[in-house]
Parts: sequence; structure tokens; C-alpha cells
Amino acid sequence: MFKKLLGFTLLSIFATFAMADEAGVKKAVEAAYPKFKVESVTKTPYAGLYEVFMGGQIIYTDEKLTFLIAEGRLVDPKTKKDITGERLEELTKIDFSSLPLNQAIKVVKGNGSRKLVVFSDVDCPYCKRLEQNELSNISDVTVYTFLYPIEQLHPDAANKSKSIWCASNRVKAWEDWIMNNQLPKTTGNCEVPLEKVGELARKFGITSTPTLIFSDGRRMLGAQPYKEIERALVAATTKK
Repeated sequence: MFKKLLGFTLLSIFATFAMADEAGVKKAVEAAYPKFKVESVTKTPYAGLYEVFMGGQIIYTDEKLTFLIAEGRLVDPKTKKDITGERLEELTKIDFSSLPLNQAIKVVKGNGSRKLVVFSDVDCPYCKRLEQNELSNISDVTVYTFLYPIEQLHPDAANKSKSIWCASNRVKAWEDWIMNNQLPKTTGNCEVPLEKVGELARKFGITSTPTLIFSDGRRMLGAQPYKEIERALVAATTKK
């Protein structure tokens, strides 16, 4: 979305502004792009670059806003660290304790001591792959699954989500569907939190499924290998 509105891949040239601090850069960027809210501006230790977090991504500029670098990655040549990636992880962290877990399907594996949230679309093939091939190899975790149908891609996902949520045993209904492609034969009427989950996803900029959120607030996109998920679970627990 941001790329389309900016209309460039790496650089855009602007008039020079005599500003030399974060507040000045923030004001200049907001004036140039009034449709976007600038979440933060931070001066980096690299060649006078300023990090600007807006529209769910990081862009870079100088103190005079003579250029913008969009969709690029800032990498430390000495350590080979992806500075942009690390900063995005930090800036998009979610307060895990604020998540309305009563609106999710709760599945306990092993002792359930670790916590993991997954935003999942019932008709998303990658979501099924995540459950079948990756999460099935992880134990001692409580998984909270928010049913998040993306109707533009899967028109029947909302109906299936309602059927699963309103089943007499929604945990079993979820597992039957995700593992065996079987929906409940009978289902009751109940209040389904799909709209609330949609609002929650929009609030946190979640646009794809599956999206995983760990207890330290960090997120992971896609059906990543279970070893990567396990590593993130360990890291989240250690940080506590």
C-alpha cells in the first residue's frame, strides 16, 4: 500500500527543509504525507540517517528530508545484522497481556506452560500446514487461535469459522477441521467474535495468515519450521 502511494522503490527527492532533530523530521514527513501517521522518528548511528516508522514499515531520510529510502534494508557491514529487521521486530511488538484470549480457541499441549497466539484463516492452506507439520511437533504450549477469515481470498471462511466456534466442543471441532478437513455435523447458534477479531487484527496491522504472536510480544509470519517456532518460544520464555 505504502509503495503504491509513494510511487518509488528506493529514493524520492524532496525540497530541502532546515530541520535537524527528530521532531523536525517528524513534522516534515507528516507534512509531505498527511495521510500517514508517523509513529516514531529515531536518529541512527549511520551516516546521518533518521529512522521513520510509519504505515507499518521503516523508511529512512536525512535531517533535511532531501530523500527517502523506502523498502530498503539497513545492514551493519561489520556484524552483518539486519538493523531494519531487528527494529521492525521491536516497533511492532504487541502487549500480549492485552490480547482478549477469551475470543480465541484454546488448545493445551503438554503442560501448556508456554503461550502462543495464532491468527488463522480456516481456509488458508498455510495455516493448515502450520498446524499439521509444525505445531504438531511442539509440546508444553498453550495455543490461542483467533479465527480470522480473510473473505477476499476465502469467501466461505466466515461460515466455516462460525460452525467451528459454535460447536459443542470447539477445540475438537477446530482440530477435526484443521487436521482432517471435517466440519461439525451439527452446530448451535452463538455469538461469534469474528468482527472483534477483525478489529483486533487491523489494530495491530495483521494482514496475513498465519501470524504468530509470542508471549514477549514478537510476531512471526507464515508457517515457519517448528524449530524456528520452538526457538522463539524459548526466547520469549527466557526474556521473562
